[in-house]
Amino acid sequence: MAERGSGSVLAVALVASVLMLAGLVLPLNAALMTRQLTANAADAAALAAADTASGLVAGYPCANAAEAARLNGATLGECAVNGLDVRVTATRQVLGVLVSVGSRAGPSPG
Repeated sequence: MAERGSGSVLAVALVASVLMLAGLVLPLNAALMTRQLTANAADAAALAAADTASGLVAGYPCANAAEAARLNGATLGECAVNGLDVRVTATRQVLGVLVSVGSRAGPSPG
């Protein structure tokens, strides 16, 4: 008779463990997803600026990069144009942390 109710205690402990694990995994998943979305925005911004620098698209390279980043839910940080080579940084905030990703577009080096 000393073991009556031990299954209930085990079930409660199992549910608590699953909830704690979910509480740790969900913010990590949000951070990783935001990092990938920011990388996508940085790539789009770099390509938009490179297309503009090459004359394929009208406008100013960094202005077009900022618009491409904005359309992808990010903010353009740095934008450096050196001939046809463009380097940009896109930023986005998740859970109070600023995520920043850089990207490059242009002719292959070398």
